[in-house]
Amino acid sequence: MNKLDRITVNPEIMNGQACIRGMRITVRRVLEAITTYRDWDKVIAEYPELEHEDIRQALEFAALSLDDQVIALEAA
Repeated sequence: MNKLDRITVNPEIMNGQACIRGMRITVRRVLEAITTYRDWDKVIAEYPELEHEDIRQALEFAALSLDDQVIALEAA
């Protein structure tokens, strides 16, 4: 596991949501942008303040935030 030094939480910024480097760009917004653009370079074009490492750490933070609980899904 890598150090998540680009993920910050500050009650004064975005109501304490996890953000990228203290900016007003939340981890959630980065994840939403990834689902929209899929190409990291397009995300960075939309948010030029971001760097590739910011996106990588946002994805890692999200993965670490998930519970390891197994949920059975019915086959369609």
